[in-house]
Amino acid sequence: MFQKCRRWRAWCGAVGRSTAFRFTVDPSPSQVVVLARHAGASRFAFNQCLALVKEALDEKRQSGSVVPWSGFDLINAFNSWKTSAAAGRRFVVDSAGSAEVVVTGLSWRAQVCQQVCEEAAVDLGRALTAWADSRGGKRPGRRVGFPTFKRKSRTRPSFRIRCKTTKAGRASIRVGDPTAGPRSVCLPRIGVLRVREDTRRLRRMIRTGRAHIRYATVSCRAGRWTITVTVEAAGLHPACQHPPRPDPDGGGGWVGVDRGLAALVVAADTSGRQVLRVDDAPRPLRAALPRLRRLSRQLSRKQRGSRNRAEAAARLGRAHHHVANVRRHFLHKVANRLVKTHDRLALEDLHTAGLLRNRRLAAAISDAGWADLARIIGYKQRWRGGQATSAPRWYPSTRMCSACRIIGPALPLSVRIFRCDECGHEADRDVNAAVNLAVWAEQHHAQTRDPEARGPVTNTSRGDGSGQRPRAGETSPDDGGTPPPRTSVTAGTPEKGDAS
Repeated sequence: MFQKCRRWRAWCGAVGRSTAFRFTVDPSPSQVVVLARHAGASRFAFNQCLALVKEALDEKRQSGSVVPWSGFDLINAFNSWKTSAAAGRRFVVDSAGSAEVVVTGLSWRAQVCQQVCEEAAVDLGRALTAWADSRGGKRPGRRVGFPTFKRKSRTRPSFRIRCKTTKAGRASIRVGDPTAGPRSVCLPRIGVLRVREDTRRLRRMIRTGRAHIRYATVSCRAGRWTITVTVEAAGLHPACQHPPRPDPDGGGGWVGVDRGLAALVVAADTSGRQVLRVDDAPRPLRAALPRLRRLSRQLSRKQRGSRNRAEAAARLGRAHHHVANVRRHFLHKVANRLVKTHDRLALEDLHTAGLLRNRRLAAAISDAGWADLARIIGYKQRWRGGQATSAPRWYPSTRMCSACRIIGPALPLSVRIFRCDECGHEADRDVNAAVNLAVWAEQHHAQTRDPEARGPVTNTSRGDGSGQRPRAGETSPDDGGTPPPRTSVTAGTPEKGDAS
């Protein structure tokens, strides 16, 4: 037993997962000014680095000079610029009347943490790399445009600070500092920020060496400041993970998850047994639509540029933020129910952006949050050592009979019972689609990625952000924490994933 624990501790020290803890900040009026100043410095550094890149591109066309492109080069370029005469200078006149130009650089650079500007330069470097990769065909998906300047009126106030450790072992970002109380987060150059949520779980993981803080992101949305502490934590305890399957296991145990509008989620296995059905989705957008319409009318009647219009826009933003929070909370509850009880889940790759073009169903589809649910299920399943796969976008899960595998005609949304004209099989429309997804995953089990065979999978890469990335130790059971290629079907014409 002792040897098993040692091996597991060694594995946790080598492999980790990236997760985040979000807390609501309760700042004082003076701290609001400081936070807004840091957010403005981040926006200014991003815009200035982008201006330096554009100037270097213009000079490259004429003289072939080097263009700062990566985050490291942009940091060096901004540090050189902020102390130059282009950033700031003043005229000094002595008693004799002679004037002299004194280079001051950015006069306010000592009032903010310099990591804020460095992280803004890193973000611009990522944006430039994404644009270059998208233009060169290395990045899949939609074309990424060239970075643009951030406007104060349209950009969400936000900044990021890395966590550095001194030689004495003291971290620059501390959660629940003994001198400040358990519900607090201490940031360099900003001080102690009071938070509303309890930080006990995060403090316990940091104290026992099971998590290390990477950076903290402070942002303001709908007039509320939040701080997101991103940590690199160890993998979940084996008691919280799915037990490993024998090799070979035959590819069984798959559960299909069908997402729809009448029922948000319907899950069924290959035998046709329904294991989960969620009919009580809150639909927060529909519930809040009368209030949103009233607030939108109030906003449109206010004079542009006035203080009343700014207050009306803030009220509307808070209402939309509440709708998003209710939807996200419910999606996490549904994903936890699926991930904790089933180690193999099969979903359909729905083209949500295309389905939103239907003006009759766009509001309901947006309110359901299908894409966000698939994303949450994916990373939580990887944390627990399970598997989550996506069926092809054109797989006819709704039209195919789960009994005889014959593809029938398209079904309108009003038809909730599937009836097969060949074998006479009748089943609920959503259950039939979920069974077909489970059968497809079982047949294509050899083509899916197996985290147990290829090693654990992390949620995000360690290379995100700048600075060193520490490793994490063990954890305990109570710690929380491109479309696929088209495949042909045996009979019939493939159908695009529909909103069932």
